Amino acid sequence: MAARPEAARSAGLLSRMAPPSIRLAELVSAMSLVSDLGMGRPSERVLRQTVVALRLADKAGLPAQVKSQTYYTSLLMWLGCAVDTSDLAELFGDETQLYAETHDGDLGGAAMAAFVLRRLGRGGSGLRRVGMVGEFFATGGGSVEKVMRSHCQAASDFAERLDLGQDVSRALTQAFERWDGRGVPGDVKAEDLALPIRLAQIADNIEHFHHATGPHAALDVVRDRRGTQFDPDLADCFLAHHDDVLAGLDDLPAWEEIVREDPQLGVPLTQAQVDVALEAFADFADLKSPSRTGNSRAVARLAEAAAKHLSMHAEDVRLVRRAALVHDLGMVGVPSTIWESTKPWTRMQRERAQTHPYLAERMLAHVPGLSAVARCAGMHHERLDGSGYPHGLSGAAIPMTARVLAAADVFVALQQPRPHRPAYSTAKARQILLQEVRDGKLDGDAVEAVLAAAGERGTARRRPPNGLTEREVEVLLGLARGLSNPEIAAEMSISRKTVSSHLEHIFTKLGVKTRTQAALFAMREGLTEV
Repeated sequence: MAARPEAARSAGLLSRMAPPSIRLAELVSAMSLVSDLGMGRPSERVLRQTVVALRLADKAGLPAQVKSQTYYTSLLMWLGCAVDTSDLAELFGDETQLYAETHDGDLGGAAMAAFVLRRLGRGGSGLRRVGMVGEFFATGGGSVEKVMRSHCQAASDFAERLDLGQDVSRALTQAFERWDGRGVPGDVKAEDLALPIRLAQIADNIEHFHHATGPHAALDVVRDRRGTQFDPDLADCFLAHHDDVLAGLDDLPAWEEIVREDPQLGVPLTQAQVDVALEAFADFADLKSPSRTGNSRAVARLAEAAAKHLSMHAEDVRLVRRAALVHDLGMVGVPSTIWESTKPWTRMQRERAQTHPYLAERMLAHVPGLSAVARCAGMHHERLDGSGYPHGLSGAAIPMTARVLAAADVFVALQQPRPHRPAYSTAKARQILLQEVRDGKLDGDAVEAVLAAAGERGTARRRPPNGLTEREVEVLLGLARGLSNPEIAAEMSISRKTVSSHLEHIFTKLGVKTRTQAALFAMREGLTEV
């Protein structure tokens, strides 16, 4: 079917222009804003931290290669903490509250254990907290260490997908290590700790205390933690040059400063490289809630097919696909306790959740080459009758690109389970979509295109990748959806021992160590798509 006149007009000048250039530095910096948002910290905090790290590297006389590694390490070091938070929320409640308290003391060894014990099960019943504390002691803190390792590995995997080099990937796995060896997991210390992460760690604390209290507080914390948390040589360098390192930090245009420091010297990415990066964005956004594993890729594939069905211009098809990949990026700014709730949301929780399209648009708008993608992504919950959010747009204010994205998003989401409901069948999802058209919420042509595209998708599955068996794929998908071993066993009617044996084989075949890595593999291979 041909597109309606307004569908063709929605492209505007975009369809007649070459795709705008996008730089790697801009994309990585945008992900640092995701970290700020997901950890409940001030906007551009990680950018300022990175400026401090680079200035300190200059004062220490470090070579350009180390500065380049520090640039990416600092920008990405908290990424895993921002997106892979469902397990953390299970242990500690609102993860943003936990992160706000992590700079309060020198958290090494026994101090870290005490910090964790005071917060385990926060917000839950007394009985639940007692049980979690007991498990903490019984496993030697294994549950918490597992989450911290997973966060580090997630950031490292992201760096690998952007081809930032093994030195950056290795440094990111050490985010919770310390100079004195009393970090987590405690595998490295002193000179064995990667120099880029040493710079990023001290810069993280310098920026935090400077921003919260002032330069004297930053000086005090560096003196107090010299030789324990921090490399003593870097601490001494900061103490000797603190005026230069902190100069103008309060009023710094951090985004412009960081993009200016681009190690790639402003070389734009190819369109294929941009697509790879946005796919990585999609997968990491979906890590926020296990029930949404693979959601963004599935929406992107369906929305792209629907746009082609409507005979949209090639640039609009690309726009729809890219907007679909990043449409849920703003979810990282909403606590996991909301997304994982099995009860109806309170008014306050609903209002918080409904900010996520705006948050995605705001983060992506920092990248000039993604401005059109940001606008489209920010409209995926708008509705033709004005009942949507976050802006309450209606009618002609919603372009056809956004209408297609909205329809694809609803159709895919309905067929996925959520903490408060099971997955709907395809027939039920189709029925709901058509009712939304009759109610004046979704565009009829967009819905028709989505349903047509969904019906045209092949049902034959290719051979499982990496030598996995069909049964192992089932176990992998359960793991990716956040199910525990007993839950996978019950769903598949097999024993827990069999599940454990399958997982051992799966991890070996995939070469991974964590649930997060396994979930990312499943998403990249398209195994999670409905």
